[in-house]
Amino acid sequence: QVQLVESGGGLVQPGGSLRLSCVVSGRLFSVFAMGWYRQAPGKQRELVASITSGGTTNYVDSVKGRFTISRDNAKNTVYLQMNSLKPEDTAVYYCNLPDYLRSWGQGTQVTVSS
Repeated sequence: QVQLVESGGGLVQPGGSLRLSCVVSGRLFSVFAMGWYRQAPGKQRELVASITSGGTTNYVDSVKGRFTISRDNAKNTVYLQMNSLKPEDTAVYYCNLPDYLRSWGQGTQVTVSS
């Protein structure tokens, strides 16, 4: 059974940076694409970044040039480096497998505020 554990969120001022991590249990991590999602209050959850098993990345327009997704298959971990953060990036961030959605983890809260 795949379990997803996110960490690294916090409170940051506009323009600041955070690095999120997601550890994925299971032996087949390297086979699957991974994605970072976020859900802001009153809004639907959205996929903001994804990375294939081969390392191809894709981003929603609102985070292009500011966020970078990466993965370490040896550590079963996917990362999201977030730079130039804006108040509208405030949300709970989750990771999951875009092509094979598993039960959601607890997420990690990111709050961008002065």
